Amino acid sequence: MTEPRFRVRVTKDHLVFSAAHFITFNGNVCERLHGHNWRTAVEVAGSLDENRYVFDFIALRDSLQKIVNELDHRVLLPTTHRQIHVQADDREVIATFADRRWIFPREDCVLLPVENTTAEEIALWIAQRLRDVIVAVAKTPIELIQVEVEENFGQWAICELPVVSA
Repeated sequence: MTEPRFRVRVTKDHLVFSAAHFITFNGNVCERLHGHNWRTAVEVAGSLDENRYVFDFIALRDSLQKIVNELDHRVLLPTTHRQIHVQADDREVIATFADRRWIFPREDCVLLPVENTTAEEIALWIAQRLRDVIVAVAKTPIELIQVEVEENFGQWAICELPVVSA
């Protein structure tokens, strides 16, 4: 007999963030700076613990909320892009692409260690952050974390990240 597989999923109306970004595509095209009201969801798969659940819903929700709060009302900038160059000091952030240049107050920006601020890359970054929290507190092995980021209504990027824990 095959063992049952369990997952828990959290998505709430408050697990959203408003943020601006721009991405590049086709090698040399750079979008205009624009914003979205991004929605998020997280799902965790694993074994049941002594309480008979995979992972505490409240802890999962609160961990995602903390990350969402860091992104809310910010400009998201990639730090590992080959053509977008980002320089930051305590006061301001300067981003350049070809002959374009943007200057933002430092407190208004989140510098993400991604190549492009696509929904896919943001989902991966959130999944990696959540993985660290989940592994630290999980009481049973967690197999997978899935993070979903909705950029526009009906347009989701989904990242599944294998997890090795407890």
